[in-house]
Formats: sequence, C-alpha cells, structure tokens
Amino acid sequence: MGQRKKRGQAGNAVQYITRNQALKKLQLRLSEFRRLCILKGVHPREPKKKTQGQNKTYYHIKDINFLAHEPLLNKLRDAHAFERKIKRANAKKNRDLAERLQAMRPSYRLDHLVKERYPSFVDAVRDLDDPLTMVHLFATLPAEKLHGIPASVVQTSRRLALEWQAWVVRTAALRRTFVSVKGFYFQAEVVGQPVTWLVPHALSQVLPTDVDYRVMLTFLEFYQTLLQFVNFKLYNTLGVRYPPVVDPKLDEAAAGLASIMQDLAQGRASQQKLIDAAAAAATRPEHTAAAEQRQESLPAKLTGMRGNAENGTQDPDSTGAADAGAQQAAGAKSEMEADEEAGDSEDEELGSISSGEESDGDEEDAASEDDEEDADVDEHSEAAVAAGARGVAAAAGLSSHEVAGAQTQEEHAGVGLPAAEGPAEASPAAAAGGAAAADEDDEASLCGALLRGFVFFLGREVPREALLLIIRSFGGTVGWDGDGSPIREYDESISHQVVDRPTQGHKYLSRTYVQPQWVLDSANFRVLADAELYAPGKHPPPHLSPFVTYDDEGYVPDYAKAMLKLQEAANAARKRAAGMLEASTFMEIEASREAIEAVSADEAAVRAEQLYTAELREELAGRAGMDSAKHPEEALEQSTKGARKRAAAEVAEEGPTEDDMAATMLPRKQRNLYASIQKQNKAKRARAQDLEQRRAALAED
Repeated sequence: MGQRKKRGQAGNAVQYITRNQALKKLQLRLSEFRRLCILKGVHPREPKKKTQGQNKTYYHIKDINFLAHEPLLNKLRDAHAFERKIKRANAKKNRDLAERLQAMRPSYRLDHLVKERYPSFVDAVRDLDDPLTMVHLFATLPAEKLHGIPASVVQTSRRLALEWQAWVVRTAALRRTFVSVKGFYFQAEVVGQPVTWLVPHALSQVLPTDVDYRVMLTFLEFYQTLLQFVNFKLYNTLGVRYPPVVDPKLDEAAAGLASIMQDLAQGRASQQKLIDAAAAAATRPEHTAAAEQRQESLPAKLTGMRGNAENGTQDPDSTGAADAGAQQAAGAKSEMEADEEAGDSEDEELGSISSGEESDGDEEDAASEDDEEDADVDEHSEAAVAAGARGVAAAAGLSSHEVAGAQTQEEHAGVGLPAAEGPAEASPAAAAGGAAAADEDDEASLCGALLRGFVFFLGREVPREALLLIIRSFGGTVGWDGDGSPIREYDESISHQVVDRPTQGHKYLSRTYVQPQWVLDSANFRVLADAELYAPGKHPPPHLSPFVTYDDEGYVPDYAKAMLKLQEAANAARKRAAGMLEASTFMEIEASREAIEAVSADEAAVRAEQLYTAELREELAGRAGMDSAKHPEEALEQSTKGARKRAAAEVAEEGPTEDDMAATMLPRKQRNLYASIQKQNKAKRARAQDLEQRRAALAED
C-alpha cells in the first residue's frame, strides 16, 4: 500500500491556483498580469472543485508556468521601472529628465506571439473574425485622450482596414453582406475559410464611460500585429508589394478604398518600374523644366485619349501615352481637373451641334466625308485604342475585371444605344447580370462578374464605403459626388444610380434609380433583383439575412421564394450560355416555371372563393361573425390552436415511421440523440406552420 498523500498535495489544489497567487508568483501588478494574459492567450479556468473558495478566479498552473518563461515579462518589468522614474522626475518638476526617460522607454514587438499562437496560416485566417471587427471598430472611433485612445492607433486601424478591403476587392472574395442596427456584416472566403466581420455605421460615436478601453487597446495591439502578418501573406500571394502606397490626394479627399486601390491595381513589375523610373528621373541631369511640363500635361492627354477611345477615334500618340499612363502613378492626381475641362468641351460640342442644324448641305457633305475618313482610320487602329483604354484604366486605378466589364458593356450597348440600356432586367438571362457565362458552381467567378459591365453612381446620403466595397467586389464600377470619383454624375455610361431619399429632383432617363438594399439583395442571391421594387420612395421588400439557410422544414418568406425561383432561372440561363444545357431542357424549365405561377394564381382564386364562402357562413351564424369582428386577435389565436391540433392529430394517425422503428434498435445514447433531433424538427415544423397560418390570416385581412 502506497504512502497516503496529505490534503492539498494532489488534485485540484495543485493543478489550479488563484489569481492572487499567480500575481505573487510572477511578481506583477494586476494590470500587467491582465495584459500579459491577453497577449499570450491565457484564460481563467473553472475547476470542478474550487478549493480556495467559490468567489475566486482560478488559473491552471501550467498556464502560469508558461507565462513565467515569456521574454515579454522582462520588458513589462523594465517599462514599469521607467514609469516609476518618469513619475519621480515629474514630481521633482524635472521636465528635461522626464522627456529623456520617456524617449528611452523600452519597446517590444509581438511577432513571436503571433507565430507561437498560430503555427500555420490557416489557423490565423480562422481566427480573423474578432481582429477584423475590432480593427474596423477603432477605425471609426475618435482619438480621445480622456479614454486613452491615441491617434496613432486609430490611423493604424484605418490603414489595416483599407488594406483588407482592398484585397477583398482585388480577389472578389466577398460572399455575403447584411445590414442591421449594429452595422454591416460582411463575409469573405479566404483560402477556403469563411471570415465574417462587422463594420459599424459611419455615425458620430459616443464613447460610453463604463467600458475599460485599456483592455480593448491591449486586444487591439495584438490584433493589429496579427492582421499585418495576414495582409502581408495575402498580398505576397498576389504578387503585390506590401504595404500598398496610399494616394495622398485621394486620401485627403476622403476617397477611402479608392485611395489604396489605385496602387493595388498595378502588378509588382509595373510598381518596380514606377519606383525605378522615379528614382532615375530624380537623378537624371537632363531633367529640365520642359520635361516636367510635359509630364504635367500627361494626365490631360490620357483623358483626351480616353474620350477618343469611347468615341471610336484614334489619337496619333495613343500607344505611347498608354504605355506612359500605365507607369505614371500620379496620372489620377489631375484627372478630375481634366474631366471638368472635358465636360466644358462637351458643352461646347453640344452648342456647335445645335448651331450646326441650320447649316447648309455642303457642310453636311463635308462632315460625312470626315466621318468616312475617321471610319477608315478606326479600322486600322483597334489595337491602339484597346491599348489606350488599358493605359487610362491603369492611370485611373481600375482593375482588369473592370476594364473587361466596360468593354462588354460597350459591346452590349450597340450602335446608337446608351450603355445603361444594354442588359434588360426582365428576362432570366438579364437577371444573371455580368455573370451570364459564369459557372454556377464556381462561386468566385460568379461573384466577381455579377455586376460586371454596370456603372454605379452613389448619392451623398448612402453609405459610400460599404457600397463601394460590395459593388467593386462583384465587378462593378463606382462613382460618387465628390473629389476622387472616377466618373461624374452627368456621365452617360452610368447604368444605376443608388439613392436613399423619398424623391429625386432630377432624373436621367438612361439610368435606373434604386435604393441601397438592391445592391445587397442582388449580391446575396447572385442575381439582379427587380429594380422596380427598390425604386426611390417605395417601401423595399424585406431585407433577408444571407446567413440563414432555407430548408423544407423551416419557414421560407415569400420574397425568398421569389428570389430563389429567379436564381434557378438565372442558373439555367448561365448553363445554356455555357453550352451545358440543351434548348429543349431550358424551355421545359421555363414552361414548368410558368405552370407553377399559373397554379399559384389558381390557388389564390380558390382561396378567395373559400374565404368568401366562410364569410357568408359567419354572416348567417351572426354571433360568430360579431365575435370575430370584436376580437380579431382571439379569433386568430383560436384558428392557430386549431391548426396545431389538426397537425398533431395527423401525426398521431400516421403512426411510427420506418426511421422510428429502426431507431429502436440503436443504443440508448444514440436513441436519445435521435429522439432529441426529431423533437427539434417537430418544433421547427410547428413553428413554420404557425408562421404560415399567421401570414395567411394577415393576407386575408
């Protein structure tokens, strides 16, 4: 028989210690201990038997030993010593000494903690939900000295948030989005892992006083380091340098995501050429004032070349200007001024056209001869025009899929038709949007091309940053009212204008006006929703959450059914466009859809007839009709209870199914699990049936 151990030498008494015991062992203050636990990822434990008392916080002894060997522990102790020296110098009013000690304060890095807590890159991606939410939260908070929020932390959070959004746009990784009272929920697919984060609304924040911001700043310090590692890895995979360069002009104009996308649109090779060219130009002896003047006139040249490319004419220097425009990162700096000059020139051209209507026939003949010459030139210069368009897109910071979308939009527009009239939203093929030829199983290509070929203009009252992220992630082009916008409101290439006001003062007939919810619903269901339902001034359909999966046993809203039918029709159109579905099968699907709609119409007629018969019976009965009119809620509740009883009676009459009989042969543990699952399914079906009854009752009223 072994020696009997004394009390307190084995079990929970040895494996767990209290927080006060941990502080004495590590010789740390409570704030330093809490900070170290957050950075190392150590959390309190709940032992089965609390030997030191029920109202104490316990830690595992292995976690405390793990903290005792942390190199960061010595850095925290040195920082505490410097704080005491600085406090002593301030007490003696020796400001020079306090400033020198403040400059000599020891610094530390958290890189080794990130590598220690996340051995692989996939592990870090799986844990990105909280870091992204925290970074986006502090990116919208003000820098408050009262709460200890420094301005550098807010700026770093803003930069990391824009870098993450720029990568999501570049790779078309956005999958779902939902707007709620808390803010915008986004979900992206990163290396096969779903990452969900929350972005608060762009409103003035009121900081509560009952929140410990020191704890939040400690979490944020580690999350910023983690997000820098992840962004570097993602950018390096794309072959783009990190960190990307933010355009100072666009940043001052509060362009947000557009200020960082301009640098990200270029590849690593072109970026290195840009850096080398800038360095060579700075050290070149023949870098005279004439060369600088020619360089400053380059953006205006690019803008004129873009106008020629859209009109189908050829500029003699288009090829050279395109190559130069792809290498000049400062091309977008004065593009806004060039657009204003182009707008003035367009007004002059309109005036000349109106005055030319009263000219003689000789002038018309001369104009026709000039048009023929231009047409001859166009036939021999298609490659140069395409190169010029790519150069303009590179100078404006547009990505490759946006350039392809603009080309497809011009192809769909046809001769004499505006670009906005290309896709029609009535047919299933038009509901597929720019992803008409994409494979429905390839979600990345489907999401990246849904809004390709569409140009959106955002009103001042809509959330610009959220819509900019969604539209550009799904392949669309975006402009807004303000500095840094690539397009103006009077641009004829705009196909949709997003507004959020009851009435619109002036309207352009060549574009469609929708509410912001149209963009979110179209992105979630992967089809273009009916724009008539989202017209300004109307109550839009219910905003359904994309994080809810609809099955046969749960409740499915009516609008979700309509969108799912439209999604099936759009997928059939995509298969037909890809050559995977025969025309006969496509016609059968269309015929079945029309038959379903006809059957639904017949069911509505039958329901109306039954309702009319029931009302006649209630009028004959007299009292029943008066009671239901006086107490409609009680009548609705009685009808709901009756429906539940009838459903329970039907289930009782059916008897046990084959699955229930097979479950009797399972072990007790699995049988109980099966019974609990069946109970949950029955409750779910009853809830769905209850909602169906309520919806039918509200429709009858």
